[in-house]
Amino acid sequence: MKHAIFIKKTESGTFGGYAPGLPGVGVTGDTKEKARQLLTETIAFHLEGLHADGLPTPQPSVEID
Repeated sequence: MKHAIFIKKTESGTFGGYAPGLPGVGVTGDTKEKARQLLTETIAFHLEGLHADGLPTPQPSVEID
């Protein structure tokens, strides 16, 4: 299962990233690559936390073709 992610350069020059199918999952990095790395780690941490709490893993809610 893959969740869509979005990364965008901000007005301040940093990069913000989020996963629209996972509310509350968002990061900021100095580079696009750093934002992607942090987002990947944050998604994994978020899903592990849901699993540890006995909550279901959200199904992807955004489809990109």
